[in-house]
Formats: sequence, structure tokens, C-alpha cells
Amino acid sequence: MVPEELRYTKEHEWLRLEGSNLARVGITHYAQSELGDVVYVDLPEPGDRVKAGGSFAVVESVKAVSDIYSPVDGRIVEVNKDLENRPELINEDPYGQGWIALIEMDDPRAFEEQLTAAEYREHIGEA
Repeated sequence: MVPEELRYTKEHEWLRLEGSNLARVGITHYAQSELGDVVYVDLPEPGDRVKAGGSFAVVESVKAVSDIYSPVDGRIVEVNKDLENRPELINEDPYGQGWIALIEMDDPRAFEEQLTAAEYREHIGEA
């Protein structure tokens, strides 16, 4: 399950372009299935600065605690507050209601530098 319209990272985050310089970010179906049942999400704060490759959130599951890495440089504009009371949304709808943060990208070209759906499928061995 790798939607074509999204971009991906090798660390299993997805990005959806919204407008010219906003990227909605979450973790992939593959990542949530590897983690198992998500029980807690430590969200960033709106206004926080993020660096590409830097941790900006933490997802805790029954199996592990995993850092979530920002795919781009930018600023957190919004976080998914629904995850505070319903972290399982990441398992139930990773590409929809389970999103983690909306990031205002410093350079919108960073979106195009991420993996395409085909490249991500190859990365996870589903090509």
C-alpha cells in the first residue's frame, strides 16, 4: 500500500504536498505494520524548527519506541492533536487521519527530492 501521489523517505515517512510550500507528514503503512499497535505519540510543537534527517516526533508501540525524522527543513505549522487521545489512528489510517505534522518547507523543491512511490516500493522490497 504505497499511494502514488505521495513522496517517501528511506526512514519510512511520507509527504503530501499541500499548496506550494506545505508538506503533511506521517509514517507509511509499512512502518506502522512493522511497529505494531501504536500506543503513544510524542508530537512536536507548532512553531518548532525541523531539520531534514532530524527527529521531530516519537511513536511508541507495543514493540518499540521509534523516532520520526523530518524529511525537509522547515517549521511545524500544525500537529495532529487527535493522536494524543487516539494514537491508533496511525495504524488504522496512516495516510489519512494518522498524519503527524504539517511542515512549512524552507525550500519547496525538497519535496521533489524524496523517493517516488516506485522507488519506495523498491526500497521496501515490494517492487
